[in-house]
Amino acid sequence: MTMIQCISPVDGSVYAERPVLSLDAAKAAVERARKAQKSWAKQPLEERVQLVLKGVARLNEMIDEVVPELAWMMGRPVRYGGEFKGFNERSNYVASIAADALKPIDVEDSQTFARRIEREPHGVVFVIAPWNYPYMTAINTVAPALMAGNTVIIKHAAQTLLVGERMVRAFVEAGVPEDVFQNVFLDHETSAALIAAGSFNFINFTGSVEGGRAIERAAAGTFTGLGLELGGKDPGYVMEDADLDAAVDTLMDGATFNSGQCCCGIERIYVHESLYDAFVEKSVAWVSNYKLGNPLDGETTLGPMANKRFAKVVREQVADAVAKGAKALVDPKLFPADDGGAYLAPQVLVDVDHSMAFMREETFGPAFGIMKVKSDDEALALMNDSQYGLTASLWTKDVERASRIGAEIETGTVFMNRADYLDPALVWTGVKKTGRGGSLSVLGFHNLTRPKSYHLKKVTA
Repeated sequence: MTMIQCISPVDGSVYAERPVLSLDAAKAAVERARKAQKSWAKQPLEERVQLVLKGVARLNEMIDEVVPELAWMMGRPVRYGGEFKGFNERSNYVASIAADALKPIDVEDSQTFARRIEREPHGVVFVIAPWNYPYMTAINTVAPALMAGNTVIIKHAAQTLLVGERMVRAFVEAGVPEDVFQNVFLDHETSAALIAAGSFNFINFTGSVEGGRAIERAAAGTFTGLGLELGGKDPGYVMEDADLDAAVDTLMDGATFNSGQCCCGIERIYVHESLYDAFVEKSVAWVSNYKLGNPLDGETTLGPMANKRFAKVVREQVADAVAKGAKALVDPKLFPADDGGAYLAPQVLVDVDHSMAFMREETFGPAFGIMKVKSDDEALALMNDSQYGLTASLWTKDVERASRIGAEIETGTVFMNRADYLDPALVWTGVKKTGRGGSLSVLGFHNLTRPKSYHLKKVTA
């Protein structure tokens, strides 16, 4: 029997393993979901919403198990308390807007005609969730999909193998029917076969660009709806009128929290020449204060990367940049826990440029580059010089200026004086190789349903 294993970054041990479902067993799970979907969709919307919220509450009751489990699986320090703040915020917000987001659009209701557009669930939604924020990324789709009347099958990355299992357990214990929300352990081949067979009505995937391409290839010709959040190389731009300390604090956190393993993490920063020296000095001091170590230790502020192969990519990018003239400013002696494996010290690079892969390719680790710029036009050209576009963080006191620059940035979200945050009231989306579709907000509900028009003529004379 083939097993999927989670290798813990804490000590390299096999933390968990589960048997892979056969294709026939996976097909049976999909069939159960399809049969359950019609009756689930017929339940009143408010009942579905409340059952989802009860599932969220049940998961919150498991916090003492969830937090150390995450530390063992993907390395985030226990001191940060897991992902419950964002998980709850997103769930509560989509619950609050579900009725309005899904209500019919009434065009006419006269003596002659009733014309309206209603929203219907797609059917069976397949959620393929990543390991970096395995609960928050999953709930972005799971909560509104279930509320809208879909059934959901979830598959998590091997690195966070137990997350889908735990989420489903919490929701089922809270009263969600077991065929309505199911967890599966699948290999890539079985997943591809299910997708190619048109098993699902909508697929949401968060992960790599290559993973997104593989899903598109598998789905080709099936006309299955896809939501894809893929790579990122998010920029920050610090203008001459920025609050320097606030910019340093937010951008450093955005670049290094979760060991830099954030979809919308800051990976490159452009600073106006008047603030450049001070920004670099403060940034290096900020990053140097981390305590790298075992994530189960309450004193640890920076844990290992989720897998040593992810850390290897970061080291290779940094080494390549340094070989091409970049300067690494963080003293490695401050981080004796850096073991050349999953435990990786943070790093700040200057004298970087866009000829370096470090400034072009996704790093997804606690290392970033800072470049000096002279003008908005120069910063804008550099921010847009990327194959990705998820978020951009602008630092200025001038809202009009930020809006003007933001309109020219090829990105899904423009932040001013903020970074690395997902606002559930706004659609989470990207451009270029970052993907397509969008989650959360009213538009997230629209992506998880389809429109159906009613043109009812009341008289025939």
